[in-house]
Parts: sequence; C-alpha cells; structure tokens
Amino acid sequence: MEHISKYLTNDIKLSSYEDKLFKSDLMFDDHMLVWFISGETKIIQAESTFSFKTGDIFLIPRNELATIINYPKNGLPHKTVVMHLSTERLKKFYEKTEPKKKTPPLQKIYRFSNHPLLESCLASLIPYFDIKSEFPESLANLKIEEAINILRLIEPSVDSVLANFDVPGKIDLIDFMQRNFMFNMSLEKLGYLTGRSLSTFNRDFKKLFHTTPQKWLTDKRLELAYYHLVEKKKKPTEIYLEVGFEDLSHFSFIFKKKYGVSPNQLLIKSY
Repeated sequence: MEHISKYLTNDIKLSSYEDKLFKSDLMFDDHMLVWFISGETKIIQAESTFSFKTGDIFLIPRNELATIINYPKNGLPHKTVVMHLSTERLKKFYEKTEPKKKTPPLQKIYRFSNHPLLESCLASLIPYFDIKSEFPESLANLKIEEAINILRLIEPSVDSVLANFDVPGKIDLIDFMQRNFMFNMSLEKLGYLTGRSLSTFNRDFKKLFHTTPQKWLTDKRLELAYYHLVEKKKKPTEIYLEVGFEDLSHFSFIFKKKYGVSPNQLLIKSY
C-alpha cells in the first residue's frame, strides 16, 4: 500500500491511497472536514454506516469511534483534502463569535454532498500543494475560518458540536462496550471515552464483565462474524474488517479455534 500525504500545515493536508483499500479504526482528536476528489470511503459507526464518493464533503466530530475503509475507484486513487478543526482553534473562534444555537451537542457525521461553497473553499487549496515554498500560517488561518463560517451558514446546528469543548464524562461501561466492541482502539482511548483512567477502566471492566477486555472483545467480534456468516450469508472477505479484525488469515484461524470450523466452511454449511 502506498499512502501519500502532502501537508500545507499541520491542519491541512492532501491525502492519497493508491492500493486496493485501506482500513483503520479511528477516534479523531479534532473535528475533520473532508472533501473527496476521487475514490470512495465507507465509515462504520456503532449504529450507522455511511458511504462517500467523489464530490462528497463530510464533517466527522472529534471523539467519535469509527471504522474507515478507503477504496480507489475507476482506476483513480482515493484522494481527499482534509482540514482539521482543532479545539484550540475553535475556542479562539468562539471567543469572538456567539454560537447560533445553544443546544446539546449532536454527535453525528454531517454530510454536504457537492455543496458549492464548501467545495469552492476546499478546492482553492489544491494549487498550493504544488508550490514548494512554505504555506503562510496567516493564509491557513483564513481558509480554516472561511470553512467554519460556511459550515455555520449552511448548517446552523453545527455550532452545538464545534462550540462544545467538554471532555467525555463517566458513562455506562456495559452500554458503551456493547455498542463499540468492533473498533480497534487502545484501552487508554476506550477509558478516555468512558470517562475513566486506564486503571479504573480495567478495574470496572473486570468487575462488570468478569473477564479481561482483550478476551471479551475477541469473543464479541467472533460472535458478530458468526451472525453475519449464518444469518446474512456474507462472505468472510466482506465481514472481517467490519467486525474488528485486521487480517483475514488471523480471523480465519481464531474463528476456527472457537467454533471448530473455518468461516468458509460455516458459510457453506449454513446454506
């Protein structure tokens, strides 16, 4: 796999994947505004799945767990312009700008398909990636602030997310894990998202689940894979990434160890 990133600044980049696909489980520390130049992306969250293609623009909030699968398409690489909207930058923005709506934050992916204002803003960055001289920070600030203002113009409710600077509070661990077990996150990040230190997360987990996080996560992912194979008749190649595994052969090995048959054998038997 060849992944190429060109940075104008730490907050603005042009990202390109040349291979068949690239999968990652992510939790962004910043809000991410993404414009698709070519290729496709599938974003899988606990309760939703999104597909994005050429021309689409989306905003994914920070602290959201997601599996992201990037695909080249029609002989073209998966290529995007990515803009980070950091907490530090947004705090400065809202010091001089009153949020339009004071409502609880709606943590969702915002989709802006082929929106001319956002597309114009992000497309105007493309020529700068070919210039060898340093991109002025002052210009980067203007472009990011332009993007924020456009987002607020076309989707006023976005203020509830962009102007929310709270850190995750302590939440129900059983409910969180049951909804998010398919994401390959470090235990430190899982602890952070549930409002716990690593030691408190491990202690609470063992108390509630009577096993280790690693064993429980593997078992839950295998159970979900079993369901997809038997009930949905999906192929192992279609599901192993989405249920939380990184490697097909490793998935097949531990699946057979648990169930006594390989995923392919189970799929054949289920017909």
